[in-house]
Amino acid sequence: MVMKGKKGIVLGIANKKSIAYGIAKACQEQGAELAITYLNERFQKKLEPIAEELGCKERLYPCDVTKPEEIEALKESLEKEFGKIDFVVHSIAFAPKEGLSGRFSDITKDAFNIAMEISVYSFIEIAQKLRPILSEKASLLTLSYYGGVKYIPNYNLMGVAKAALEMTTKYLAEDLGRDGVRVNAISAGPIKTLAAAGIGDFSFMLKWNAAHSPLRKNVTIQEVGNSGMYLLSDLSSAVTGEIHYVDGGFNIMGMPAVDFDENGKPKIAWNGE
Repeated sequence: MVMKGKKGIVLGIANKKSIAYGIAKACQEQGAELAITYLNERFQKKLEPIAEELGCKERLYPCDVTKPEEIEALKESLEKEFGKIDFVVHSIAFAPKEGLSGRFSDITKDAFNIAMEISVYSFIEIAQKLRPILSEKASLLTLSYYGGVKYIPNYNLMGVAKAALEMTTKYLAEDLGRDGVRVNAISAGPIKTLAAAGIGDFSFMLKWNAAHSPLRKNVTIQEVGNSGMYLLSDLSSAVTGEIHYVDGGFNIMGMPAVDFDENGKPKIAWNGE
């Protein structure tokens, strides 16, 4: 088991449909010892059964990343439980509803600041606060999306946040690399998660990606989870600063590949819903 002996923290699991859950599950199945966090009491109750499943019932900790004292308390809890940790999964993002619809030029400063603080700065602060307890070959992982590279309808402010997060990944990789710590991001294809529910026309996005990716399908949390496990394990010991796409190849397409019928009209098969 490639993660045997590894100990780490996963932040951002909302339920079993979360990408973070897929990564945590893949790591646990490969022998890792986990700790996970919850945002507030409402999520605590939902995550208790998941924590039990993942073998970390006693390592379910509160962490609202807008509260520095909770990040510090998390560090102290992890140090007491594990001493050093080998990996961190940061799966936290948020933008106010008004930042995901309407005209981009109408986005408010307050919405912008909230999205950047929670979706981007939290990764820096987590790395900063947990750095003293990171092992010599620790691996940090965050989650991005193609909307941080190209325009995606209804993604708006979150696209700007993901662009900043991807560059944060690269700058952290250089900075922490001198300590032997690796930092990477996964850019996953669209998946029906709780976070995705806030994006308009998401069902059409799923159809479009399935129809136009080289593999002609949408990805699953298991597939993303396995890729995350790889980036957190020693199998990727020379990989850092990368934005690793797990999207069926959608990101390579400059123009949809379309089949034509006998009359020369394009055929598009919607599949993978």
